[in-house]
Amino acid sequence: MGDGHLSETFPEIRDAVRRLCAKFPGEYWQRLDRERAYPTEFVTALTEAGFLSVLIPEEYDGSGLGLEAACAVLEEIHRSGSNGGACHAQMYTMGTLLKHGSEEQKREYLPKIASGELRLQAFGVTEPGAGTDTTRISTFAKDAGDHYVVNGQKIWISRAEHSDLMVLLCRTTPREEFAKPSDGMSVLLVDMRDAVGNGLTVRPVRTMLNHATTELFFDDLRVPKSALIGEEGKGFRYILSGMNAERILIASECIGDGRFFIDKASAYAKERNVFGRSIGENQGVQFPIARAYVQLSAAAEMVTKAARMFDAGETAGTEANMAKMLASEASWFAADMCIQTHGGFGFAEEYDVERKFRETRLYQVAPISTNLILSHVATHVLDLPKSF
Repeated sequence: MGDGHLSETFPEIRDAVRRLCAKFPGEYWQRLDRERAYPTEFVTALTEAGFLSVLIPEEYDGSGLGLEAACAVLEEIHRSGSNGGACHAQMYTMGTLLKHGSEEQKREYLPKIASGELRLQAFGVTEPGAGTDTTRISTFAKDAGDHYVVNGQKIWISRAEHSDLMVLLCRTTPREEFAKPSDGMSVLLVDMRDAVGNGLTVRPVRTMLNHATTELFFDDLRVPKSALIGEEGKGFRYILSGMNAERILIASECIGDGRFFIDKASAYAKERNVFGRSIGENQGVQFPIARAYVQLSAAAEMVTKAARMFDAGETAGTEANMAKMLASEASWFAADMCIQTHGGFGFAEEYDVERKFRETRLYQVAPISTNLILSHVATHVLDLPKSF
């Protein structure tokens, strides 16, 4: 495909990720998709290779790299046909612990996360009655001396059954007691090994995708005060930084998906012969592939910009949102184009296109929908009036 690695960063990391992912071909992911099973072997291999600890500082046994490096890892995972959904949360939840955790908490948990002894994969924010309006969460942690008592419910929490630790956002003061609705929320680092069955119930939610999605029910769950990250009542601002990282990392996965579809479509268009010639000779086939490449290349530059701003400590909320929107739309266009290029074979499991087609559609909805990104740009960038 000519210049197939436009603006490629971290070539050594990318090459190492490609070699690792080659051991987990499409058949592996198809089987897991059918069985709705967690890719334990894949996550273990990534952990042992150090790819899931790229953001952990060297003093805590990590690589000490930035978000841009993490983006390179996830992009290549997705370009290879693999899926980072089983483990990407560890990267974006890491920031809450790294930036706002105590030294004692970091020394207790980070080396174990880096080695794979502990998994930090669950991010407990979304609720049935709150959705993207995080200020309206109602899960409450009541002060009970040396511990909190947590009651409430969370929804769309992926990997809770496969995680040892969960970053949990909850209220510690009622919303109505503050003029600013984002105040009064706190972050707890919950040990899932002790919590499940002792006040925490995990219920799987079947979805179109194998993301191990669950619903969580908290019923007088006791959480020690030592689990509080940062200051009580300041949790919302801690989570915001993690959300920006999440959107940038998800955007990088979309870029990887898009490149996967373009690679697949280009190869098939060259190989598939109809009426005595390859279908790739037809401009009706060529042009959609070329357009997908153009759109994806532009989106990739936005992702890189957002990641670099984040790593530099700059406010990157708008750029993170725009990167996620552009990348998710570019990957979806590429997915649709790839199915169309393959024709009926695009729906066959054997070609391993339909699985990725389903996977990449998610990202125009989660972790934030396209409409909410447009609303953010309209009201926060263009100063248009908010609608209520």
